[in-house]
Amino acid sequence: MASEALTAGKASPHGRRRLTQLPLWAGLTALAALVGLGLGSLGALLVQAPGISMASLWQEPYLAGVLRFSLWQASLSTLVSLGLAIPVAVALARRRRFAGRRLLLRAMELSLVVPSLIALFGLVAVHGRQGWAAPLWEALTGSQEGYLYGLSGIVLAHVFYNLPLAARLLLQELERAPAAHWRLAAQLGLKRRGIWRTLEWPALKRLLPRLAALVFTLCFTSFAIVMTLGGGPASTTLEVALYQALKFDNDLALAALLALTQLTICLGLWGLALSQGGAPSLAVGDGSAPLGGRWQRRDALGISRLTDTFWLLGLALLLLPPLVAVVVAGLGGLADLAHQASLWPALWRSLVMAAGAGGLALTLGIALIAGHGWLAARGKRLAAGLMEGSGQLILVLPALVLGTGLFLLLRPRLGGGWQGYGLVVLVNGFMALPFVMQVLRGALLGLPMAQRRLADQLDIQGVTRFRWLLWPRLRRPAALAMAYAMTLSLGDFSVIALFGSPSAPTLPMLLYQQLGSYRWQTAAATALILLATVAALFVLLGWLTRRLPRYPLR
Repeated sequence: MASEALTAGKASPHGRRRLTQLPLWAGLTALAALVGLGLGSLGALLVQAPGISMASLWQEPYLAGVLRFSLWQASLSTLVSLGLAIPVAVALARRRRFAGRRLLLRAMELSLVVPSLIALFGLVAVHGRQGWAAPLWEALTGSQEGYLYGLSGIVLAHVFYNLPLAARLLLQELERAPAAHWRLAAQLGLKRRGIWRTLEWPALKRLLPRLAALVFTLCFTSFAIVMTLGGGPASTTLEVALYQALKFDNDLALAALLALTQLTICLGLWGLALSQGGAPSLAVGDGSAPLGGRWQRRDALGISRLTDTFWLLGLALLLLPPLVAVVVAGLGGLADLAHQASLWPALWRSLVMAAGAGGLALTLGIALIAGHGWLAARGKRLAAGLMEGSGQLILVLPALVLGTGLFLLLRPRLGGGWQGYGLVVLVNGFMALPFVMQVLRGALLGLPMAQRRLADQLDIQGVTRFRWLLWPRLRRPAALAMAYAMTLSLGDFSVIALFGSPSAPTLPMLLYQQLGSYRWQTAAATALILLATVAALFVLLGWLTRRLPRYPLR
């Protein structure tokens, strides 16, 4: 290793300087692309929408109601998701080994990226008026009116998506505590309340501001869930109103107003959250043992067994029945697949677009985090924070606004067909970027300082540095990040609904068409194929990383 490093370090001082600054230039390029496209798309809307007035948002009763409901449902969804995620994460941290732990963690990971139409299909099958839970609801309340539509249904769907995400991140933070801390707690005889006050809560509270901002933003910009379960105009959010303004009313002024309002609220929230520190990151593991060691916790005995079982059983009942319902309904419609001539082209089209969006998100994520690390190592924390924060731009800039603005920018030269789908790939890559950065952050920024100093002393730069230092740490997180990006793109419906072609649909659009024409059995089979594709991507990419050489480019 040292001989190769020294051989690689014989370049001129000019060349070594360029290699050393490569992460910075890569990050600056990605930053310029993100900010340029984001501001360009927003500016295109503003140019096309003269005479915009923020006062109309409060003066118009309908718009004021949309804003109030958007804030209320997002706040309530965030409160419920985080409020339940904390005891679930504590229970999982205490229960290191039980039957089905790994399966439950895998279901949590899958629920993060399951396409919204599939999740809605499963939630309706379980919680709808004719669903599996309908008899129990009628027996408890004496009413046949369901709870799936309106505010309660929106919150339920948001909790289905965001509780696993929050619990997974909180669990990883708890598992980072060294085993020595637990040995000391046992020696001091700390009870459950003492352990919570001295070990668990300090680890969780520094993560909560950014985690709350993330969950709130995801709920605030939710589209398909509110569109399906809203139940009427009284449950319209800014995102749905924005879609209606663009798709049906062609009212660019109103769309720009709604976009600016959403952008202002999300930017203010993220600015507050970023000032509190505690960036979450999704680590890669098999869920078999925590990161902090195998020390037996004393507070895992007694009444804790009962309370932990309650929370873990509740999590399983939230996640598993909708996924099982999709599988059961889909198996009944598999016989109709032979007559679906459009299914396999739609699947191939979706996979190609997902691969493009995943590659784009992975490239941008690595560039931004590498640039952030380069700046942070030299004490330029403000610039480093701005570079890392640019990767969260899509969380505050709606995908519909980004796609529409880019369409307006490119409209004189943008044609139909593959060019429209190329725009969808670009937007989907940006949409997946925040999740990709969450996964990659720990691997790229967690390199021990001793290894960095040794690499700098040996002048290990460029490909050699990537091969020996970064790739062994990056290959598994990169596969997980690629899986997240591809599955998020694979299940996208909001952007493809604007720019897709009904005659050449993706799988989500085909599923929507089948549901709209009341072909329930066929739609169930399509949903099963989409769910199986999502699961297969995770399995395939995980297997591939185990097969890849630890040190490539031999």
